[in-house]
Amino acid sequence: MPITPFHFGPGAALHAGAPRHVSFLAFFSANVLIDLESFIHFTYGFEPVHAFFHTYVGASIVVAFIAAVFAGLRWSAGRIRLPNLFDWQGLSMRQVLIGAALGAYSHIAIDSFMHFDMQPFSPFVPGNPFAGKVSVDTLQCTCVAVGIVGLLVTAVRSFKRR
Repeated sequence: MPITPFHFGPGAALHAGAPRHVSFLAFFSANVLIDLESFIHFTYGFEPVHAFFHTYVGASIVVAFIAAVFAGLRWSAGRIRLPNLFDWQGLSMRQVLIGAALGAYSHIAIDSFMHFDMQPFSPFVPGNPFAGKVSVDTLQCTCVAVGIVGLLVTAVRSFKRR
């Protein structure tokens, strides 16, 4: 499946550990944008399924794109009324950049272990030295476990505020 929720577990944990520094919205956005290319490749039968945006260079472009979109929306929000879903207007550029970078680079790191068609260091180094080094079950269980920890930390913190 080209787009999976497993990547969001580490995002929940990172956001829970540093909520004033990591935007989960930017983390989420980076993961979805990276997998959008894979979804298109998978749907239309293009090879490799995990192509340019599943490289650290491609992920860096995704981070820059998210920052640019955020800056444009912030600028627009000062001129016209935009909905403030998920309190995005309260985010700083720093939070967005950190969240997007953690989302994009963790996505590449996690997927490097499970997708043999990836070349995460392209165009500098061909191949994928990490493919198959960790089982898919271990990766997915780890992502779920850290996500649960992140959600529990967030719930406890929220409960204490009340």
